[in-house]
Amino acid sequence: MTQQPLGSGQIYTETVVWSAPEAHLKEAPYQMAIVVLDAGGRLTARILGDRVQIGDAVTFAEYRDGVPFFRKAA
Repeated sequence: MTQQPLGSGQIYTETVVWSAPEAHLKEAPYQMAIVVLDAGGRLTARILGDRVQIGDAVTFAEYRDGVPFFRKAA
């Protein structure tokens, strides 16, 4: 199954994961967020780069192992 780019959206809520599961220990701390997509719907995603806050605009960056990553919009 091919994963399609998700476009852009807005941060609904966010959190920083300090105590990560064993598979992601080396990545901690990292930010996760629920993104309200401009095209409709919500999804949980990881955040790349600068930290985001509720209401920030974000754009889709990439998938890693099936997990969508977004970054703060310019």
